[in-house]
Amino acid sequence: MTTRRDALKHSAVVAGLLAATGLFPTLARASWTKSAFDARSIADAVKAYGAGAAPAESKDVTLTAPDIAENGAVVPMGVATTLPNVKHLLLLVEKNPSALVAKFDVSDAVEANFLTRAKMGQSSDVYAVAITADGKALFAKKEVKVTLGGCGG
Repeated sequence: MTTRRDALKHSAVVAGLLAATGLFPTLARASWTKSAFDARSIADAVKAYGAGAAPAESKDVTLTAPDIAENGAVVPMGVATTLPNVKHLLLLVEKNPSALVAKFDVSDAVEANFLTRAKMGQSSDVYAVAITADGKALFAKKEVKVTLGGCGG
């Protein structure tokens, strides 16, 4: 019978071996794209995730966000789509210092419906972008008015 202490000890050994071979850090950062999170514009962030053409508006992409956010530090947002072959769903805030707020990886095993909270420094347009496997980018847009800024404001 394996005790909890033995299981933790074995897990620590495996994690140490993975870290020593260099596999652990690579797997932990597999979905991180620095250029996307450093992007200052919507187009640059979308392009960093493989969108070939300019994004087109679509009724198949749904963005949920409040019309007026009382506190910009915690603005609830949601993104969903019914499109087939979606690879990534992005949430972007146009006037934030870094436009990309969140990225969700989608597969056939995952329902493309996500909720999160984001910081908004000021009133801005918010975009939900779906990027398909063939490089098409489709979006929904909504203006969110912020009464109290969340990014140091």
